[in-house]
Amino acid sequence: MDISKGLPAIQGGLHIWITENQKMVPVPEGAYGNFFEEHCYVILHVPQRPKATQGASSDLHYWVGKQAGAEAQGTAAAFQQHLQEELGGQTVLHREAQAHESDCFCSYFRPGIIYRKGGLASDLKHVETNFFNIQRLLHIKGRKHVSATEVELSWNSFNKGDIFLLDLGKMMIQWNGPKTSISEKARGLALTYSLRDRERGGRAQIGVVDDEAKAPDLMQIMKAVLGRRVGSLRAATPSKDINQLQKASVRLYHVNEKGKDLVVVELATPPLTQDLLQEEDVYILDQGGFKIYVWQGRMSSPQERQAAFSRAVGFIQAKGYPTYTNVEVVNDGAESAAFKQLFRTWSDKRSRNQKLGGRDKLIHVKLDVGKLHTQPELAAQLRMVDDSSGKVEVWCMEDLHRQPVDPKRHGQLYAGNCYLVLYTYQRLGRVQYILYLWQGRQATADEIKALNSNAEELDVMYGGALVQEHVTMGSEPPHFLAIFQGQLVIFQERAGHHGKGQSASTTRLFHVQGTDSQNTKTMEVPARASSLNSNDIFLLVTASVCYLWFGKGCNGDQREMARVVVTVISKKNEETVLEGQEPPHFWEALGGRAPYPSKKRLPEEVPRFQPRLFECSSQMGCLVLAEVVFFSQEDLDKYDIMLLDTWQEIFLWLGEAASEWKEAVAWGQEYLKTHPAGRSPATPIVLVKQGHEPPTFTGWFFTWDPYKWTSHLSDTEVVEGSPAAASTISEITAEVNNLRLSRWPGNGKAGAVALQALKGSQDSSENELMQGPKSGGTRTSSSVSSTSATINGGLRREQLMHQAAEDLPEGVDPARREFYLSDSDFQDIFGKSKEEFYSMATWRQQQEKKQLGFF
Repeated sequence: MDISKGLPAIQGGLHIWITENQKMVPVPEGAYGNFFEEHCYVILHVPQRPKATQGASSDLHYWVGKQAGAEAQGTAAAFQQHLQEELGGQTVLHREAQAHESDCFCSYFRPGIIYRKGGLASDLKHVETNFFNIQRLLHIKGRKHVSATEVELSWNSFNKGDIFLLDLGKMMIQWNGPKTSISEKARGLALTYSLRDRERGGRAQIGVVDDEAKAPDLMQIMKAVLGRRVGSLRAATPSKDINQLQKASVRLYHVNEKGKDLVVVELATPPLTQDLLQEEDVYILDQGGFKIYVWQGRMSSPQERQAAFSRAVGFIQAKGYPTYTNVEVVNDGAESAAFKQLFRTWSDKRSRNQKLGGRDKLIHVKLDVGKLHTQPELAAQLRMVDDSSGKVEVWCMEDLHRQPVDPKRHGQLYAGNCYLVLYTYQRLGRVQYILYLWQGRQATADEIKALNSNAEELDVMYGGALVQEHVTMGSEPPHFLAIFQGQLVIFQERAGHHGKGQSASTTRLFHVQGTDSQNTKTMEVPARASSLNSNDIFLLVTASVCYLWFGKGCNGDQREMARVVVTVISKKNEETVLEGQEPPHFWEALGGRAPYPSKKRLPEEVPRFQPRLFECSSQMGCLVLAEVVFFSQEDLDKYDIMLLDTWQEIFLWLGEAASEWKEAVAWGQEYLKTHPAGRSPATPIVLVKQGHEPPTFTGWFFTWDPYKWTSHLSDTEVVEGSPAAASTISEITAEVNNLRLSRWPGNGKAGAVALQALKGSQDSSENELMQGPKSGGTRTSSSVSSTSATINGGLRREQLMHQAAEDLPEGVDPARREFYLSDSDFQDIFGKSKEEFYSMATWRQQQEKKQLGFF
């Protein structure tokens, strides 16, 4: 097949081809995201700007529609193979089946994918713009990755758990199932707007049915088209999302040929190591039966490479997996981020000769901390929000309450305690905060619980502005070490068991780790000779003297930092001891000589995994993640809880209207626990709230607008700004009548009344979408509207502020007293409109109400 005619000069971005009359033809860009069920498609994605957030490899997808015939499948498969040969080995291959696409595939199409019935006639455009002569019903489902499937125009297609869009050309009615979440409604609406803009030139009207009883005119139109509904709606369809526990099941198989037979032998289960993959062989990696990877060594034969998909299909059949199981073929040296992270460690073979240069560069930029404010990508890589010169406050958990720690002892922590460390700094003209929750290894469950509850109290005191980082003893991040200026000392017992770091114990041994004030910490270790290491420095404190022991492998920087630490640990006479020249009393204090590590330690290699972004949700108590590949700031929505895995840290981003933010830390812990690579449970977990993102988070995004959250147009404003004139609604009514629907009511109410119902329904749904969660269930905007009608301009502020519940005017809800203010008083007191206030998360609303006397 000659593909040059259908293959333009490949540039960065997305390219799509569709099968047509035994050939592949390009799909116009305006039709991207529309897929006809009787066709096959080939999709090529070439990264436009490779960075830490993106891989350098291209992705080539072969998509099969549910009704696609063998001829279309063969044409697309041959085209993909030729295209792969044209592109070379730096390409990841994917096999996609309709309604079971990979996260990578879904990430290309925002706000969603549209599945269209039938095939595409050769004389028709892929998508008609300004086409109003239409009647169809779309079934919309999904959370982060949304899809819309054309279904039968009948009430039988509906269920309680999904969203349905009745498209009548000039009117589009979104019906929200009673079991749908606030985020699902918002994303369904985003897809509805996208359809209107792309296919109707923005000229169709949108109505939303969130409560059938409150949208009678829209329901009248739906009944006219669909008929009267008989019986009750079907229950919500159970989600089939794969949870993290299922994804943790990984098995590696070796594939080889014996004569004409294909032999597949199980090789290993987690934790997997990269050295299991030999460059002359081919392997299959089975991830929980939901995804199959084929890894092809660079020295494997061309015949083996061509047979990759067929081998995967044979494996799927042998295992009894569904035919739609996703397949990804990766080449040696061009593996996807998802594949690499199934292994405990991964080293890019192509850059092994460049490691030393990369490390030298890292050391050089670490010294120039002044660039951290202007280069968030540098802050993210170094894990340093600033140069650590900000204000530090420390509290120790004692009797389940926080007690302030004397600044002179800020760097002295104890393994049996928990601490809160608040760091305050300025960036972009704003005061910002990081609250470290440090957990000692010997702390009790009650103390850890008290640590978390005290952190929540502090967060309320600071208006929800604290970035909270959970730190486990021994896994402190660089910035935590830096704020103590090299004087962080971790003692083994509990605080208060000894005065200023000393106890009745005659001998104590401390291990000094690090080379400068940004990475040094000192930890108490068992006082025995086997604890020593030739590469480091140790402090041996006895009843009469403090020995400063220098291993042969330590350098001048380490020695300077050790002399600083000595003054923190002991005031006794200091005696310097070089390895191999120890006096007898030194060994006697350690209980005698014993073997200890003496080989030169190689520099530790920092993992270079790509960061990955996931949307978090829960299903039957288990964590479910949907990955957003090639992510940007636009992928963070106020209803979301997002997990950003940078390998060395786990960030959990909390949207201001997210309803499950209390589960975030537990989700981060579950993610680490179930990760196939066997991640350390001590990996720091960072909670970041919308609008308070530190540079260590924003630096992983290609671009970041720090003012995005404060200058966006609300959904309600977008609806009200659309061309919704009475004459347009009349045209819609006339057009529906012209369809000669036998069930259309003849009461003549569809004109101005329909306009009011449509506008009211839009406002009702949009206001609900803008409001945050509330204990006891979601708040509907209908109650807001009815209250607004009764208060008739608002009550005086003195009637509502600082008043006991029994002293409030009759009919005022004590829990929502602020709403009874007039709009002008509300703006004056809260500094924002009611719409803006109720779009905030509930915990932020409560904080402001407490501060202003409305609680």
